[in-house]
Amino acid sequence: MGRYLFRLPDVGEGVTEAEIVAWHVKAGDCVREDDNLADVMTDKATVEMTSPVDGTVIAVNGEIGAMAPVGSVLIELEVEGEGNADERGADQPGDVADDRLAVPLDEPAPQRPEPSQAPATSGQGGAGETQTVTPNPIGRGQVFAAPATRRRAYELGIPLQFVPGTGPGGRILPADLDAFIAAGGVARAPGGTGRRTGVTDKPIIGLRRKIAERMQEAKRRIPHISYVEEIDVTELEALRATVNEGRGEDQPKLTLLPFLIRALVRVLPDFPQINALYDDEADVLHMQEGVHVGIATQTPGGLMVPVLRHAEALDMWEIAREITRLSQAAREGGATREELSGSTITITSLGPLGGIATTPVINRPEVAIIGPNRIVERPVVAGQFISVRKLMNISSSFDHRIVDGYDAALFIQALKRCLEHPALIFMGDGA
Repeated sequence: MGRYLFRLPDVGEGVTEAEIVAWHVKAGDCVREDDNLADVMTDKATVEMTSPVDGTVIAVNGEIGAMAPVGSVLIELEVEGEGNADERGADQPGDVADDRLAVPLDEPAPQRPEPSQAPATSGQGGAGETQTVTPNPIGRGQVFAAPATRRRAYELGIPLQFVPGTGPGGRILPADLDAFIAAGGVARAPGGTGRRTGVTDKPIIGLRRKIAERMQEAKRRIPHISYVEEIDVTELEALRATVNEGRGEDQPKLTLLPFLIRALVRVLPDFPQINALYDDEADVLHMQEGVHVGIATQTPGGLMVPVLRHAEALDMWEIAREITRLSQAAREGGATREELSGSTITITSLGPLGGIATTPVINRPEVAIIGPNRIVERPVVAGQFISVRKLMNISSSFDHRIVDGYDAALFIQALKRCLEHPALIFMGDGA
């Protein structure tokens, strides 16, 4: 028997480290070639680490949320034959470049919970955070109790996270509530309000950590200027309804986004500094001819931005199909690295929750982001008449280092003209 050291491979694009976001094995597990061992997250996407050999897990190195350098040992396996441990000893420099990752062989490795200790997860494909629930840590974390026990604790005003559980896996039993009260725990009469004093600590890891880092970096480095304009989309909504009524069975239902994207394609050539990427370290603005639209998408693990490439080469139906495909891939955790990078301008929409106005954060290194808000019907005065129109605010933010307020206003006004007179979207240059 030999020992095989599975190291974090080079996942490309200059990545030097990755965050451990999920373990799929524990010490003592038997694995087969191509079994998923762990999920790691780079700046772009979550990547599955699959086993190159058959073997038995000896140890896993690193806790959820730890940053693992490329080349560090993630998992040690016992395998048939000599393995690869002789190529470079595990204690040599470079194997575990970060002491936080090391898990000694004589200590228990991070364990996956048994069924009675189900993990609390969010996200898809390892993109969200994963927390292993320990048996009722007093004052923090997740607790286990039967519904009847939870109901009685609620009626008595007892925070369950402070009750020591004596049942299997730390489960809180009815007798534990009685013991808690007898020991001086604070209870209240049924129907009272009581005080809530519990605090739950939630590690910010995985996709949520990446979002936090990117948002902080964007706000720190980019001086944002926001601009909001009201747009009458009555004609656009009438056109959209007519087109949807006549669509074929194989054609997707059109939302506002395909029209907005086609309007962007129509307008952006007149504003090349807006369809651009700003390298603020080299002081170079890369103005793009192709329109690659980032579609901000809410997923179970947090916000992701898949990219609809070369919108200028797609018709309305192709854009609608691509939006649906990319959004679904992002929500299911199946979006590739290429599908999550390369945008030149981003659209962020909250749909029916769109509100009156937003101040969206620019997706660095882009210089602009567009946010359509909710469509509402309101009475509008036109000359001597009052009519009910469908109105929508469009919010936008620009990098003020590149885009002056005047140019931002001109751009949004040009976009407004296309959306209020949708025939212009489909006309050639010069209209």
